[in-house]
Amino acid sequence: MVVAAQTAHFDTPLTLKSGAVLDSYDLVYETYGTLNADASNAILVCHALSGNHHVAGVYEASDKKPGWWDNMVGAGKPIDTDRFFVIGLNNLGGCHGSTGPKSINPATGHAYGAAFPLVTVEDWVASQARLADKLGIRQFAAIMGGSLGGMQVLHWSIAYPERVRHCLVIASAPKLTAQNIAFNDVARQAILTDPDFHGGDYYQHDTYPRRGLRLARMLGHITYLSDDVMGSKFGRILRQGGFNYGYDVDFEIESYLRYQGDKFADSFDANTYLLMTKALDYFDPTHTAPEAGLSAALAPAQAAFLVISFTTDWRFAPERSREIVKALLDNGQQVSYAEIVSKHGHDAFLMPDAHYHALVRAYMERVSG
Repeated sequence: MVVAAQTAHFDTPLTLKSGAVLDSYDLVYETYGTLNADASNAILVCHALSGNHHVAGVYEASDKKPGWWDNMVGAGKPIDTDRFFVIGLNNLGGCHGSTGPKSINPATGHAYGAAFPLVTVEDWVASQARLADKLGIRQFAAIMGGSLGGMQVLHWSIAYPERVRHCLVIASAPKLTAQNIAFNDVARQAILTDPDFHGGDYYQHDTYPRRGLRLARMLGHITYLSDDVMGSKFGRILRQGGFNYGYDVDFEIESYLRYQGDKFADSFDANTYLLMTKALDYFDPTHTAPEAGLSAALAPAQAAFLVISFTTDWRFAPERSREIVKALLDNGQQVSYAEIVSKHGHDAFLMPDAHYHALVRAYMERVSG
């Protein structure tokens, strides 16, 4: 499937949860499949921390690298583009074409940098709803996402309950634990304390906080994998067959993490990483009424839910998904739940697991029916 990115421009100001206002902004997105006559077959895919609009397919003039969820979305795949019209977008604050810190601030003629406001899950969902309006979609057949994407799905269900019929919340949580917030803060500190960061305005200094972003990604990547995967793939294998008695790479796992850090630093923006992790930290549907609990927060939802977790995901553990399920059941809302046996940790939601994919495919039969 050959695809192309598109850009939607918005001139209507968007007031963010922080109180800041974006007078205008762009959202980059891709679509797959065909929107039917009554616009009732649309699926929105919400991306996670390092995701973007390129969900599936390949670009015509490129290295043919497929989208990040290409095993899930496409003709004949669990999210079948022969039946559904699928939308992927790069959220506000992103670094793949949508307006974000490295975009030009029309007020100054320079990159926004540190002047770009913090954005939240609530802000993303508001901008996604505007994109749906522009595309003529009043109600989604389904909205789906993994991890941070799943949090966006949850907010859709309570902010625009009449605009979504089904919600697929995968490897996610209703809010971060203190441990997860701690991981995010350590990652941010790696970036913020990099001498090349310049308070977020490194674009104007012709520098880049590569070391900080590299370390942040290495830390994050450790939390996305399970101990089983790291053990079976790397164990204590030495790269050169013996110890170097120094601080360079000795073990294969060290080499792998440095490679992942370097690759990420080459393709992502440090300011965007800061924004995305803070959005993760802030999301909490119970924030305004914690005493009422999650059931009360999810009470406005009208959609049917599919909630999926993975056994070895310790970053977004299955018990966090079960919190969502319990809250929905407490309200008498319609929810299906599956806990998939997987060795891949948090990254399992991106993997082509046969059982997982069969489950999503079966649920999508219900969506289309």
